Amino acid sequence: MTTNPAERLVDLLDLEQIEVNIFRGRSPQESLQRVFGGQVAGQALVAAGRTTDGDRPVHSLHAYFLRPGIPGVPIVYQVERVRDGRSFTTRRVTAVQQGRTIFNLTASFHKPEDGSFEHQLPPARKVPDPESLPTVTDEIREHLGALPEQLERMARRQPFDIRYVDRLRWTTEEVADAEPRSAVWMRAVGPLGDDPLVHTCALTYASDMTLLDAVRIPVEPLWGPRGFDMASLDHAMWFHRPFRADDWLLYDQESPIAVGGRGLARGRIYDREGRLVVSVVQEGLFRKLD
Repeated sequence: MTTNPAERLVDLLDLEQIEVNIFRGRSPQESLQRVFGGQVAGQALVAAGRTTDGDRPVHSLHAYFLRPGIPGVPIVYQVERVRDGRSFTTRRVTAVQQGRTIFNLTASFHKPEDGSFEHQLPPARKVPDPESLPTVTDEIREHLGALPEQLERMARRQPFDIRYVDRLRWTTEEVADAEPRSAVWMRAVGPLGDDPLVHTCALTYASDMTLLDAVRIPVEPLWGPRGFDMASLDHAMWFHRPFRADDWLLYDQESPIAVGGRGLARGRIYDREGRLVVSVVQEGLFRKLD
């Protein structure tokens, strides 16, 4: 198996077809308690896309995380061909592990059309170029002197280069006046090839990495000991324009509300020219640790 994190991500998204409309994905044995949700979402979208004509890119997905996945155990993706219309194709995917449904996703694919009009709001603020910012691992090393062993292992396997636009806060005093907002530059750490579906599914993977940061920022430091157990409950994405996940993308994130143990986060992903390429919404569960 390759040791290059970007190549590992491409391998992870290369599902085995075991029957018509049924695919199997690897789930690496990690030190985490559960499978990373972005992995399941990305693999499910691969399964959906593999049953469609290649001339229809995905334009939206809506998904629910139902049970935590078990690291090291393969995940089977069962695809239902809901609709094959003249302009739209709809697929429903159920992810099963050890006989139990852990995740479901509905994705819609749209034959490209020339729109009669278009507009978008510009990015909310001007941010530094990614080249001028430290990687998240460099920030942690600078603060702690060295990465903790577990984070060092994770950093070596991380398929995306993440760079926070605003400095990380390290104390509860620093987060006390923080707004529920965050922004990161991100890109795959190596080339992902030229298949648009791979780039779409890779960004689906990455979209779950930092989105709930916006919920946590006013409560606790992002990279200190956690006072809350958190999990993604659902995930929705709208794909507006073509992009490459191995080019720099700005992920602007905010949380309009957190209440009742749940926090809502919204994200907008822009390319370097400021074009909005993807919109994301997710709700997360937060429970205080004893």
